[in-house]
Amino acid sequence: MTEPCDLDATEARALIGSKRLSASELLESCITRIEKVDHAVNAMVARDYERARAAAKDADLAVMRGDSLGPLHGLPVGIKDLEDVAGLRTTYGSTLFKDHVPAADQLIVKSVREAGAIVLGKTNTPEWGAGANTRNAVYGATGNAFDPLLSAAGSSGGSAVALATGMVPIASGSDTGGSLPSTASSASARRRASCRATSVLSAGTR
Repeated sequence: MTEPCDLDATEARALIGSKRLSASELLESCITRIEKVDHAVNAMVARDYERARAAAKDADLAVMRGDSLGPLHGLPVGIKDLEDVAGLRTTYGSTLFKDHVPAADQLIVKSVREAGAIVLGKTNTPEWGAGANTRNAVYGATGNAFDPLLSAAGSSGGSAVALATGMVPIASGSDTGGSLPSTASSASARRRASCRATSVLSAGTR
């Protein structure tokens, strides 16, 4: 039987909208997957479980009320650790910001929340997003989804691996020199929507 976390974003969103899957069920499935596999790949480097659970409950209530739902309603999202999330450690992969907790969401984060997505955590990145491998002095290296001893590419390797292993159905990324295709190609055989989902949420700048 397919676990909810193994559904792609369009499948999960359709099930939530038709009341066949709750946002809370999907979120808990994603959390279980993170706890099961992330120790091996180090993709989801900061987690926001309690606020995500509260947001999922609100999302479920909106469905039951018959509210108008956004295109990403109830979908857990991983945010690349170059993008500020209010109240959640955001380091940009740099020891200079290892204890940094932003006061406000960056625009892309604000936008995905407004579309109904639920921020579950931060995904790993090289320092300042500058690198073809996903590793830094704050969190260490992210391993490939198929073989953790191999590179996940970069700079959106954390997001690609989180997608490939079913930690989240969508994740943000950014690209100035081939980051999205290189990281997606390292994981695309496992998660058919990885390149598409990462590209959709790309900020376009690092």
